[in-house]
Amino acid sequence: MTKFIPFQDILLNQVQVPIQLLDKYNELGLDEKEVMVILQLLRFLQNDNDFPTPNDISSHLTISEKECANILRKLIQRNFLSIEQLENEQNRLTERYSLNPLWKKLFSEEEERQPRDDGKIFVLFEQEFGRPLSPFEIEMINTWLDEDNVQPSLIKAGLRESVLMGKLNFKYIDRILREWQKKGIHSVEQARQASKAFHENQTSKQESVGQKRDTSIYYNWLEEE
Repeated sequence: MTKFIPFQDILLNQVQVPIQLLDKYNELGLDEKEVMVILQLLRFLQNDNDFPTPNDISSHLTISEKECANILRKLIQRNFLSIEQLENEQNRLTERYSLNPLWKKLFSEEEERQPRDDGKIFVLFEQEFGRPLSPFEIEMINTWLDEDNVQPSLIKAGLRESVLMGKLNFKYIDRILREWQKKGIHSVEQARQASKAFHENQTSKQESVGQKRDTSIYYNWLEEE
């Protein structure tokens, strides 16, 4: 005898999925695997699990934990997903996933349907760091792009500056970009002039105390287009 499941239980045991996601995911450049990860993530969020692990999600899919982790990273990188930090009742920082970036893309009337041309910036960072970026590093790049409105070319210039200074870390790059922002620098040309002045000043100080430093490497990137 088949066990009868009350209709009310069926209604309560559902995940609310926006029709726009099913209609437009292809236009946004998402594939079916990415959509299924999003749906599973939505399920966890609606069940008050704000930060499921890749293993939690992949256990309900046919993909591996590693592939799931890569999909989550790419969703963050492409600004479909974000990680937010919260302070709990014990004054400790906790993390949670947020699908707000995806909902903004789906429901914003002013959304530009053309894909962003700044995707290569993430590849460049991974090449320079020699490893995949962490979710928080991806979030920082997205913050520069979306909240601070820094041009990808200027972020690239900040990365080059940090490499040449031997200080390849996100905090240093963030300091460079914020310093340029304070000085009203919004283009690579302006950054070139500011960096040139800075390094000339540093060279003058070193020569005054009898030290010499090869600054040609700094001018290499300053002269590049």
